[in-house]
Amino acid sequence: MTAWNASPLRRFARREWGPLFRTVRNALVRDKWRAIPMTIGAVCLTSVFQIVQNTSWGFQPVQNLGSVKAVDPLWLALLRTPLSLFVPALDLPVWGALAQILLVFGISEICIGWWRTLLIGYVATLAGTTYARIGLAAGHDHPFGLPVSDRIVNDTGPSAAVVGLAIYVCWRYRAYLTGALVILAMIGEVLVKDNLAGKEHLAAIAAVMAVCVVRAQWHPVRSRAALGQPPPP
Repeated sequence: MTAWNASPLRRFARREWGPLFRTVRNALVRDKWRAIPMTIGAVCLTSVFQIVQNTSWGFQPVQNLGSVKAVDPLWLALLRTPLSLFVPALDLPVWGALAQILLVFGISEICIGWWRTLLIGYVATLAGTTYARIGLAAGHDHPFGLPVSDRIVNDTGPSAAVVGLAIYVCWRYRAYLTGALVILAMIGEVLVKDNLAGKEHLAAIAAVMAVCVVRAQWHPVRSRAALGQPPPP
């Protein structure tokens, strides 16, 4: 009975995660940490921001550099967005943000390249920032609206980028069930804890899924991902 159950599970695991696993394993075996230089830099930068913002003198400079709120003028929010990916949330343990960046950014950097990783990450982050402004304009009574109090809440930091990258990599490597589980988890987050961060995660997912649809229409993904080979640069 155990062998019968194990065989379908193995087939499912190979189909769902095999190409992704082979791509990541081969890159790490061949290049080790040199396979993810951008990710290591992102982890270091996030660590520095965390240390500095918890000092008596560093909180406000970090906020000025990378804190994005809906109350900010749009030009200022856009100016701060590049660094906002690396400013950890104040109300969450920093080790969680660092683990997310190391795992998801690292896998993405290996699978789709460092510049695509940053591009998709920024698309997801900007989608969340844009949604916050639209939601506040719609008002709390609208199904997709936000209360006025959210105008001074910090955006999600790296988490929107992490969610968006997870969806994009799952799509590129045909790990569709895993991508669906990520989406369901984010929907569950909003149902359990209806806050700005959760809704920004859903906006990030919607934006990245739109990118996937456009790319599938205009530049179909070849069989390279299915074979577990890294995409062309």
